[in-house]
Amino acid sequence: MSASAIIFYIISAFILGAGFLAMTTRRIFRSAIWLLFSLIGIAALYFWLQVEFIAAVQIIVYVGGIVVLIIFSIFLTQQSGNQMPKQPLKRIIASALAVLFGFGLTFLQIGKYDFRPSTKNFDWTVSKIGSQMLNTSTGGYALPFEVVSMLLLAAMVGCIVIAMKTPVATNGKAQEELLEKMKERTEEELGITEISEV
Repeated sequence: MSASAIIFYIISAFILGAGFLAMTTRRIFRSAIWLLFSLIGIAALYFWLQVEFIAAVQIIVYVGGIVVLIIFSIFLTQQSGNQMPKQPLKRIIASALAVLFGFGLTFLQIGKYDFRPSTKNFDWTVSKIGSQMLNTSTGGYALPFEVVSMLLLAAMVGCIVIAMKTPVATNGKAQEELLEKMKERTEEELGITEISEV
């Protein structure tokens, strides 16, 4: 096995490991940090492919822009330190089956393609990449790029709306529990032991 292949497997393992930790951790802030590392790993993969411009765009746009926006959105919800609830067993099983189905479908599609070494030079300059990204005709990526951007924006807004919802207290006991939690959180943030009753 060549050194290039070893580097590829190391980068790939780093990306998959960080992505897995981003999905499985129960702290939302840690999940965003693991997503940051996963996107950095993808940038390293672009550097390995010698597509430096795409690697730089990956770092500037996704690492420096999207992830920072996600982290600020998490802080705006005031639930950055909260632990997400444990998922029920049915949802875990359904997620595992979906992942296995996705892997099976991917391997099935890859197995149908006959990979052969290419004799063409890998010549993708900045002008070629820009023309492909902005091209609206056949083979262009302008429409998929805009659709993915709108999807990410909608998902971000939806996550903020869901996270900012506070549980509705239906009786006196629920109200007392909610006030007690708010008091404990305030004590932790301010570093005091007693808060006068209002």
